[in-house]
Amino acid sequence: MVKKFWEIKSLTEMTPDEWESICDGCGKCCLHKLEDIDTGDIYYTRVACQWLDIESCRCSHYADRLEKEPTCVKLTPADVDDLQWLPPSCSYRRMHDGRGLADWHHLVCGDRERVHSEGHSILGRCLSERDVHPDGLEEHIVHWVEQN
Repeated sequence: MVKKFWEIKSLTEMTPDEWESICDGCGKCCLHKLEDIDTGDIYYTRVACQWLDIESCRCSHYADRLEKEPTCVKLTPADVDDLQWLPPSCSYRRMHDGRGLADWHHLVCGDRERVHSEGHSILGRCLSERDVHPDGLEEHIVHWVEQN
């Protein structure tokens, strides 16, 4: 049996194209998150960055997202451990934690839509920040059951 690159390489050993392909397209990193300053707890909202196409869960300006959105995070292998807001289902988090890719991941199953059809993405569950007043984010906190 031939092992796939994600089964034999660590995140830091991957080429830029391999790294990009690990993203499962869930869109959760594009949601606004709120942090409780007393506890450090992170709360997800259902409010997505204005550049996220909420119909496809794809960034409409991915190549220049860091220029268009100063708060956008360019995820690197060195960041995964520090970014505690990455959900347990995130493929980068799973790889970092030694859990491998989920069976619904497109590299494993061959279907880029499975992340959505099995409910692991924000598709159909979010709205654009264009439609929400910045002071109203707390009204949109969500407590989705996290599927690893």
